[in-house]
Amino acid sequence: MVRKIRAKLILQLRADGLSGRAIAASQGMSRKSITAVLDAAEAAGIGWDGVAELEDEQVYAKLFPGRGEHESVFAQPDWERVHREMARVGVTLKLLHGEYVDATAAAGEPAMGYDRFCRTYQRHVLVTGAASRVGHKAGQSVEVDWSGPTMELLDPITGARAPVFLFVACLPFSRYAFCWPSLDMKQSSWLRAHVAMFEAFGGSVPRIVPDNLKTGVIKHPREGEIVLNDAYREMATHYSAAVLPGRVKKPKDKASVENTVSHVATWVIAGLRDQQFTTLPELAVAIEARMEAYNAEPFQKRPGSRNSVFTAEERPLLTPLPAVPYEISTWHYGRRVGRNGHVAFARNFYSAPFAQIGAKVDLRITARTLEVYQGSQRLSSHLLFPEAARNEYRTHDADLPAGDRYQPWDAARVRAWAERIGPATVVVVERIFESVPIIEQGLDPALAVLRLSRRFSATRVEAACALALAGRIRSPRYAHLEPLLVTGQDKATGLRPSAEEPAEVGGFVRGAGYYAGGGAK
Repeated sequence: MVRKIRAKLILQLRADGLSGRAIAASQGMSRKSITAVLDAAEAAGIGWDGVAELEDEQVYAKLFPGRGEHESVFAQPDWERVHREMARVGVTLKLLHGEYVDATAAAGEPAMGYDRFCRTYQRHVLVTGAASRVGHKAGQSVEVDWSGPTMELLDPITGARAPVFLFVACLPFSRYAFCWPSLDMKQSSWLRAHVAMFEAFGGSVPRIVPDNLKTGVIKHPREGEIVLNDAYREMATHYSAAVLPGRVKKPKDKASVENTVSHVATWVIAGLRDQQFTTLPELAVAIEARMEAYNAEPFQKRPGSRNSVFTAEERPLLTPLPAVPYEISTWHYGRRVGRNGHVAFARNFYSAPFAQIGAKVDLRITARTLEVYQGSQRLSSHLLFPEAARNEYRTHDADLPAGDRYQPWDAARVRAWAERIGPATVVVVERIFESVPIIEQGLDPALAVLRLSRRFSATRVEAACALALAGRIRSPRYAHLEPLLVTGQDKATGLRPSAEEPAEVGGFVRGAGYYAGGGAK
């Protein structure tokens, strides 16, 4: 085929003094092809000096103008439009070829076959330098990871340095990157970084591709289902995404973010190496500025930049963000609901439905709320007590069964119980309430006294209260009454003189008759 003749090489060898026969023997060319090149050069008056600086294709075009060029008999689609459509979700060359065939049939023009359509599109991609759309679709996935290299914060007072870890994310289609600093790599920081990432993108994607770190993936076996961290899965669900971690020890499954991590080391860490930062917000602002410059840097092998491709082609295809950002949470598993219908957390108590008494439940803790779950069902929700609170109760009426027995304890209910025991018990309870500055503080000690009637009879408790009131303690408590009942002293109250009886004056005195010999014999 004449098109493959290396015309420039033939002219160069001819200028070096080789004959046509020698050129054919040394280069494996036909003498006919060499003769055609030499004749065309002589006819056009072209020598080696005139083409030495030209490319092979340019030399061939000078010698054989128009040869090998032909117009296709088939209608040509808008290849730029085809390339843009390939970025959209679910669009394939097969679908676009079918639409092309329908359009040409309607216009009465001949259509190329599917194989030629695919080859011509690939030639267009190579000639224009555009990236192929076969590997990645716009707005379909984001790859995330922690950067290996770290930065530092300087304490201006002590001079201590604290490491700063960098969360890195990359959209594979546009290569648009995001970087976020954190003081640790705990689960809360991992989730908070994702929230900031989606806010920066202005939308979410259906797939999140992380590494197999423990804050996101609990188990990734070769066979069977992947076990995800509950909080991570919940965060992904909030943004209508699925977590699809890369295979273990297969970094090519998320090659985009691995490549971006190395770029971040250059653009962010190396670019800010001569600056000192004392606060995390200050560092975050500097990192954001560096990432803007990184995303605006022109591509080397394709037109545009990460930012231009993201803005024009990928951002419109992102899933809209939910109305409310995801709230970071932690989970505590296997907490048992107590006999009083409450579950303990941070030394405080929160109610659960009475039907769950004795069962194990899971707690979801956010910055402001505590939620009680059994499996995937939420049973109850409460506002968290402040960190300084201790032994406090939050109870929903709906969590308690109907009836007076399950009503909350207050002073009136405590007094009513004391009246059923006896008047001395009422006095003890009233004096307990009088001894505290806030009446609620007296509920627990008063109930401790009344609950003695569950171990001992009401009659004995009443007798013990009367005995304690006869002593010097004005406000008897559980610690005073319980020993009286255990030792049975309340049973001997009838043998003791009342507090109003006068005490004897003096001791026992023997009479004169005793000393006169009249004593007993």
